[in-house]
Amino acid sequence: MIYKPNIGYTVKHDLCTGCGVCEDACPSHAIHVDVKKGCFRPIVDNEMCLNNKGCHRCYDVCPGIGVNLQQLTRECFTEGVTDELMGHYLKCFVGHSSDFDIRYHCASGGMVSQFLIFLLEKEYIDGAVVTAFNAQTPLLVNSYIARTREEVLMGKSSKYAPVSLNHAIRDIKKAEGTRYIIVGLPCHIEGFRKYEKVDKRFREKVAGYFAIYCSSGRNFHLTEYVFHKRGIQKEKLTYFAYRDNGCLGNMVVKGEGIEYEERFQNYYHPLRSIFVPRRCTMCIDHYGELADVSFGDIHVEPYIQDKVGINSLIVRNHKMLDWLMEAKDEGVIALDEILAKTVNDSQVMARIKKYRNSAFIGFNRMLGKKVPIYDLQLHGGNQLKWLISYLHTNIQQFIGCYKFLWFLIPLVKGKAPKI
Repeated sequence: MIYKPNIGYTVKHDLCTGCGVCEDACPSHAIHVDVKKGCFRPIVDNEMCLNNKGCHRCYDVCPGIGVNLQQLTRECFTEGVTDELMGHYLKCFVGHSSDFDIRYHCASGGMVSQFLIFLLEKEYIDGAVVTAFNAQTPLLVNSYIARTREEVLMGKSSKYAPVSLNHAIRDIKKAEGTRYIIVGLPCHIEGFRKYEKVDKRFREKVAGYFAIYCSSGRNFHLTEYVFHKRGIQKEKLTYFAYRDNGCLGNMVVKGEGIEYEERFQNYYHPLRSIFVPRRCTMCIDHYGELADVSFGDIHVEPYIQDKVGINSLIVRNHKMLDWLMEAKDEGVIALDEILAKTVNDSQVMARIKKYRNSAFIGFNRMLGKKVPIYDLQLHGGNQLKWLISYLHTNIQQFIGCYKFLWFLIPLVKGKAPKI
């Protein structure tokens, strides 16, 4: 019998993605997720934990330790073609909501929000797990089941902060109905797909998964640093969005004596890897390859000229494809088919995550560190190039971890060293 640890192994070796799936997976309710060092992390009550009796369910469903992407893809999707960067797919599209307000105020054209609203109003689904800011604790993000248009729009737009879906499984299993969509990042979807293997009841209540393209996560220190540099007091906030008012959008902050707006790229991109968790630099899944539909920006001509909002989509599920076509036919969304190459050309981080992050996994392994295990051959490419990037990234991350070093951020932010 091979011994398997509990989720404490993932935390100890800094492999945790903060997805939260382990909390609901624990049969003895020995795990709760809390904020630690700027990220969501599971905390295990060892007295309640059944690990010494052979239970290791939290470890089994953890995406942080690695994922059999190829195996799960074969199990989830039976038709279509495979692309090296985006995995399996049926069709790729570009589109946006036909509702101007949704298109303008939701991220990249509002396709996620608009499609969920369509599915709810047609009664094709009973609800969708989405995320919104916590009304009581500024800047913390909570997940909930949205069942109406208004509830979907409460969770609109991107959250450049840690997101834990630690109650999604519990809420779906308790809820009436059998048709729920879960919206998450690639690591969330990986965790839920792994959990499906051990919980038939949950699997039967999930109608599908929507993934948001993810270049990498950011910890809560990102927002703390950005606010500090701009003199914004989070205690006085009445409204905050990382991205609002058009395609790519602006950071919008409103509150008591506060009226602030700044282009998203101006504050976000220069900080690069400074507030990126270590595990994100070993993730090779940019698009959310196990999702039924993946959504994201499209940074390529002619679409980059759009100022209102426009999305790219990757569809892997026939039912979702049919529903998208129906939404288009009814005028709810605008939708045009494009090549997978067009999507890949628009997503520089897709290649970086496949190649650079594969090299990072190799460097960490050589240093004796624990790394995630994937069931596909990883190709790092130019090792010298990625070694310099690895050293630069680690310096940035080290500075980001310690507030007393934040005075150095202006010296290390900006573009990575050229080779």
